[in-house]
Amino acid sequence: MKAIRLFQHPCILWVFACLIPGLASGVLANDDFQGATHMMPFEAETIGYAQKIDTSRLAQLQAAINEGQAILEFKSDGLGYLISLLHHLDIPTQSQVLVFSKTSSQRHRIAPATPRALFFNEHSYVGFVQGSNLLEISAVDKDMGGVFYTLEQDPGKKPEFVRTDQCLECHASSKTMGVPGHLIRSFEVNEEGIVDLITGTNQVNHRTPIEKRWGGWYVTGQHGKQTHRGNLFGKEAFIRQQTTPNYLGNLRDLKQFFDPSIYPHETSDIVPLMILEHQGHMHNFITRMQYEAQIMLHSYGHLRYLRHKVDAFLRYLLFIDEAPIADTIADSSGFGSIFTERGNKDSKGRSLRDLNLKTRLFEYPCSYLVYSESFRALPKRLKDEIYRKLWKILTGENNQKEFTSLTLKSRKAIHEILKETLPDLPTFW
Repeated sequence: MKAIRLFQHPCILWVFACLIPGLASGVLANDDFQGATHMMPFEAETIGYAQKIDTSRLAQLQAAINEGQAILEFKSDGLGYLISLLHHLDIPTQSQVLVFSKTSSQRHRIAPATPRALFFNEHSYVGFVQGSNLLEISAVDKDMGGVFYTLEQDPGKKPEFVRTDQCLECHASSKTMGVPGHLIRSFEVNEEGIVDLITGTNQVNHRTPIEKRWGGWYVTGQHGKQTHRGNLFGKEAFIRQQTTPNYLGNLRDLKQFFDPSIYPHETSDIVPLMILEHQGHMHNFITRMQYEAQIMLHSYGHLRYLRHKVDAFLRYLLFIDEAPIADTIADSSGFGSIFTERGNKDSKGRSLRDLNLKTRLFEYPCSYLVYSESFRALPKRLKDEIYRKLWKILTGENNQKEFTSLTLKSRKAIHEILKETLPDLPTFW
């Protein structure tokens, strides 16, 4: 099967905050581990990011297109290849979330009246901008992490995903744990969607308090009395939010802001937003651990210096520092049901994709990305150490204070689910 090699796109100034927004500041060093924001030498020979051939689902799709085994269907409804691409990548349209901040090289096309749409699953992210001749795609390669592409919306040409490294100006930085990856940010914007950096920004993952999330994003779905920064643009909107909390919250659709008919759905749902926030940083963390292990094994032949980083990785994997949910959350798109149904279920019908949405995001707080190709591709010696430490945490043998917030009930359930559904666990599990 053919794969895609690296190409420089000649025309695009790739500030790929265009795919998942986030430009500067708001690092997560204190939440991950010391040095987590230091850049990894991924262009050096040990990693060889630029020279490696992508083997992601997107690369496989390109190979299928080249061999005539797959056809991308172009629609003249303004969406072009979008729906067909999502279908081939198995990305549900209900994953749609909408961002109106001007954090893209296509900023002139993005505003509260014309938000950018993002769609995702566990291995791919797709961005759509109204009136643009480009779709934006980020593929997750099991060894490299985020690999970035564009697809020209031209039905007269054979579809070609063009890989570009210019996106790495923003998507390989301290904000992505120093590896090619993804980030989400929250900030105040004016009536045109221009970011106001003076008012403060937040880099967002599952540890971020809900009241600080989604500035620059549209948000639909129910969240009760909890406030957030979504659906607000312009100084007056943010001032009114202080005196009338949630006056633009708990929405079913977004018709009051713009004409949503161009998009597959009229929603920018709170549940896919929350899942996206966890997943983006989890992908970065897996990539960071992959790079750290490769470099350490190459340099020293062992992984002893990674022990505290394994602890930090497990804290994020197990949602140890998750911001609590204070009121029941319900989606407006049906994405929650679709997401849950895709879970690896044990004999009791339980899955790591089961949602809680009352006090926390997931019923069984352990990331579903343990099933991902990226996690499975971690060097065996690293994965053995992760599994050994995770087993000790789940069985209660490890009584480190930092893991005590994980209840015995949750530990037992996660242990049972993983034992039945994760195929490469060590025999001692």
